Amino acid sequence: MAATAALSELASGVRACDRAAIGRAITLVESQRPADAQPAQDLLHELLPHSGGAHRVGITGVPGVGKSALIETLGTKLTGRGHRVAVLAVDPTSALHGGSILGDKTRMTALANDPAAFVRPSPTAGQLGGVTRVTRETVLVLEAAGFDVVLVETVGVGQSETAVADMVDFFVVLMLAGAGDDLQGIKKGILEIADLIAVNKADGDNVGRAGAAARDYELALHMTQPASPTWTPPVITCSGLAGDGLDTLWEHVLEHRRLMSDSGELAARRADQRVRWMRAMLTERMRSQLAASVHDLLADLETQVRSDQLTPAAAVDQLMAAFDASKDA
Repeated sequence: MAATAALSELASGVRACDRAAIGRAITLVESQRPADAQPAQDLLHELLPHSGGAHRVGITGVPGVGKSALIETLGTKLTGRGHRVAVLAVDPTSALHGGSILGDKTRMTALANDPAAFVRPSPTAGQLGGVTRVTRETVLVLEAAGFDVVLVETVGVGQSETAVADMVDFFVVLMLAGAGDDLQGIKKGILEIADLIAVNKADGDNVGRAGAAARDYELALHMTQPASPTWTPPVITCSGLAGDGLDTLWEHVLEHRRLMSDSGELAARRADQRVRWMRAMLTERMRSQLAASVHDLLADLETQVRSDQLTPAAAVDQLMAAFDASKDA
């Protein structure tokens, strides 16, 4: 009973936008401790009816493209218009040394100190499943707290951008001009998930190069099939530092939401995302259970596979047999 009352109090604090309560709630849903799993889900169940109203916008780009400056300037513009803005930096932690790529909220000091904003890093510890679970659930907490704009930032490396694109309504891909190959940021699949391409740092003597790069990206987009029959991804130039082009970027976000809402695609997109979220969590949980149940055998079989004493397929057969036996025990 005491635990239930404490969770209800925490949920009430989140809904009142108490920053301490929001921090505790996010820490709870991020926790990897088995004892926290059920309380976290109970909290989310209580907050779920109050979530879903925010503009969910993903922003990606290679390191150095200017994501932080753009997000800080855009976020400040939006809070100045009466919006409440939350920023989640999905950090694909290095698998080699454990260090973060995005760093922390000190990169956005003005926005982090804005009373109408909330900035929080969301480390994944190298696990894309972590992106799916932790970041999605954190979005729900922030929406229940009344933030009507949630910006999810990620580095354009690996598969983190596709994971983030699958949890937002509008996905912005930032590009650079004058970096040698003007199509340096385009890789297989990125055009299919972009709702808008923005060539950043279009200021000073780089304005002309940014315009030329934007035209190249427009041509590249013409060779792809849009993901939605309702929306053709635009290409714009902008300067995150000076703020140029950010009003246009936000107008596209609003127009996209209007069109997708009117066509029913927004609701369908979110419904599909929830199903994929469920499947991703199922896969993650099954993987964890399998690893825990065959932990001792796994190391021995890896040694045999490494020394070519056993084929990978035969090793998997033994692992699955051991897993089935553990369930029957």
